[in-house]
Amino acid sequence: MAHSFSISPAPIPLYLFLSDLHLGRGSAAESRAAERDALALLRAHERALRAAGNDGGLFLVGDVFDQFIEYRHLVPKGFARLQGLLAEWTDTGIAVTYVVGNRDPWHLDYFARELGVRVVPDAVTARLAGRTAYIAHGDGLIPLERAYNRLKPLLRHGGAYRLYRNLLPGDWGYRLARRVARLGDGTPTPSNVNALRDAAHRILVSPPTDLVVLGHGHAAEHTDWPEGTYLNPGYWFADRTFARLDADGPALLRWTGRVAEPLPVRPAGRNE
Repeated sequence: MAHSFSISPAPIPLYLFLSDLHLGRGSAAESRAAERDALALLRAHERALRAAGNDGGLFLVGDVFDQFIEYRHLVPKGFARLQGLLAEWTDTGIAVTYVVGNRDPWHLDYFARELGVRVVPDAVTARLAGRTAYIAHGDGLIPLERAYNRLKPLLRHGGAYRLYRNLLPGDWGYRLARRVARLGDGTPTPSNVNALRDAAHRILVSPPTDLVVLGHGHAAEHTDWPEGTYLNPGYWFADRTFARLDADGPALLRWTGRVAEPLPVRPAGRNE
């Protein structure tokens, strides 16, 4: 008697990279729109991410919030819809990794314990869809940001964080963070964009890394070199751009509200 066997197709890898949402920036309506569109983008990829299994997931590449300070028993209110989706995803097996940025580094255990999100304070090196990827927000890699580069180790130190939380009541500490966050308007600076590209190339020329993903510069970019690929998902808050890695390779896209439109690859060469 003949027997028939069915072979399940291999999962198709899929990774999404979303950076610089800056939820809490601008007016309440602007931030709600940025959150709403992010939810639509993620829901559009949900089925494919579930099918990808262990070779898929979401990377939040820093500055998800325009400011975020978690206290021992308190977290900033707002943007519960995004947080609910992240919890739903991790509950059902979709991996979510949050690489913190310069605006949202002060986390304790809320995202990990309540939402199941892996929170990374610096950078991730991982094997994704057959590539060795280095993923970081990008702050600290720009030489012209001298003051911040000197302060970053202090700001990220647990002792400084505890001192800030204990010396200032929650409302005061958060209000101060909001005022500091308003100092920039989010416009990309060409020198910073070039510096991040240079930093990505330096990382790529050191094997085995062949994919670098950085945010922070607020300018979406996809550059290919012989050594590998640099992706910057860009400034979601204003531009609705993101990056994707699947079986076809890395790509940069813009979310239109219903579909994701591909953006061009930047020719490799000298900085502009």
